[in-house]
Amino acid sequence: MKLDIHKLLHLKTRSEKNEARRLRPEYKSIDTRSMTLVIKEGGLSATQLEKLQKVMKAISMILIYAFLLVMAIIVLVPFYWMIITSLKTNTEIRASQQTFWPEIVMWSNYVDVFDRFDFATYLTNTLIVGVISTLGTLVTTIFAAFAFARLQFKGKATFFALLLATMMIPGEMMVITNYITVSNFGWLSNQLGVFTAMIVPFWVSVFYIYLLRQNFLQIPNELYLASKVDGKTDWSYLWNVMVPLSMPTLISIFILKLMGAWNSYVWPNLVADKQEYRLITNGLRSSFSTTAGEPEYGLQMAATVLVTVPLLLLFIFFRKYIMKGVGRAGIKG
Repeated sequence: MKLDIHKLLHLKTRSEKNEARRLRPEYKSIDTRSMTLVIKEGGLSATQLEKLQKVMKAISMILIYAFLLVMAIIVLVPFYWMIITSLKTNTEIRASQQTFWPEIVMWSNYVDVFDRFDFATYLTNTLIVGVISTLGTLVTTIFAAFAFARLQFKGKATFFALLLATMMIPGEMMVITNYITVSNFGWLSNQLGVFTAMIVPFWVSVFYIYLLRQNFLQIPNELYLASKVDGKTDWSYLWNVMVPLSMPTLISIFILKLMGAWNSYVWPNLVADKQEYRLITNGLRSSFSTTAGEPEYGLQMAATVLVTVPLLLLFIFFRKYIMKGVGRAGIKG
């Protein structure tokens, strides 16, 4: 009998497969929908980690809001004290025991303010100085920021660094030298000269130049090169492209500068030696006193409230422009 080698190999292979099939474990289908995935990390399950994260998030939010509440109280308490002081009598204000609400509400203080405080003159002087000073600052800021952002000249980086270094010098250190300068120019002899002395020295602000320069740097340089290809001058490119694109920052500078001019006290009080030349902040300090020379704090606070309201409304209505302008100038892209 002849042996078929191929048949023997086939039989051997089939027997091995049957044996392997017999020894193979049987798998049953498992319903995974009812299963829960558990990930161990530091001895905590995923559910425990999720709960811990929620607790930590809640604690952090509580701490943040508590901090904001404390800061809000610190900011608002002086305003509240100013308002209640404006409604008190002078006797109650000078009492040793201070109250958090007036014993007698003196609404008449606000009526007396208009009788004894020359709002029209002080407001006119403040608006003249504030608006002209703000417009002049905008012009110098735009030109300087454009030069440092787009023009190429030798020593630009060094000069800009020196300009920024002047921000570390307190403004009070330059009061005496500025006063000597405007006095030598003869600006303190008449009303026009006094207004000029209150305006011109503050036409340049290094901080506003830096703020607008950062905003100008965000404008793609390809626009500048394209304008050069089209034959546009730097002057045309500045006013037709860069200024419109930087309008939020310019609005912010306008509002902040106007508020600064409105609140200025030291320099106007130094150069304006006559009552009719003074600004509204200087008028507040010198307008209310008794026959004995004692300050009438109730009337002063009432006038301060009336002076503060325009600035408060200005900030409320234009706060989004201030935030947008400062935010855009803070990122170079």
